[in-house]
Amino acid sequence: MLDLAPNSGGNTYRARRFEQFRPLIDAALAGKPDGEPCRILDVGGTEAYWQAFGADLPWDRISVTVTNLTAPETSSPSMVALEADARSMPQFADESFDIVHSNSVIEHVGLWRDMKAMADEVRRLAPAYFVQTPYFWFPIEPHARTPFVQFLPESLRYRLFMARRCGFYKKAETVGQAMDAIQDAHLLDRRQMETLFPDADVVSERAFGFVKSLIAIRQA
Repeated sequence: MLDLAPNSGGNTYRARRFEQFRPLIDAALAGKPDGEPCRILDVGGTEAYWQAFGADLPWDRISVTVTNLTAPETSSPSMVALEADARSMPQFADESFDIVHSNSVIEHVGLWRDMKAMADEVRRLAPAYFVQTPYFWFPIEPHARTPFVQFLPESLRYRLFMARRCGFYKKAETVGQAMDAIQDAHLLDRRQMETLFPDADVVSERAFGFVKSLIAIRQA
């Protein structure tokens, strides 16, 4: 769940990340005639995110489409929420958007073939994109909020998830619940991210001297 509290550590990183994203919007608007909006697709995003970090955007010239497996209602006239699968979005033609944006989604879509499918859709739908994902080698697994757990074999991890609550995951009551939890996210390293997004610059987001996240950025 997105924590938008001002003192949230995750919120601090999201704010910094949005500052890295902002130049893509500015560049898209600079190349458009007056009155033509910058069209942004936010894969797996929320209206709350844009309200928190994009409050100072020129919303009269921005249109954001938010996609999720279930589509909540939006209150902003500049935003629309649609139901869509990040791995396959045939409802959108090639380059239907100016920018695709996605935070901490690609690690949740499934196995490698699923992540590749999402990456291909991102690259198809806009000339510019900004895709962030947590880094595999960061010492703390961000979903389980547990040090080094991502390095353990599944045969040990599911036992840990049955022994106690791990971050966002409640204590599992069954092996099945534990397996669902540990397979909920598949973290990526740099080489994998570069393979998924070969036409992007993959930049590092750091915390305490360690690489915390990877961001694939392609300029239009």
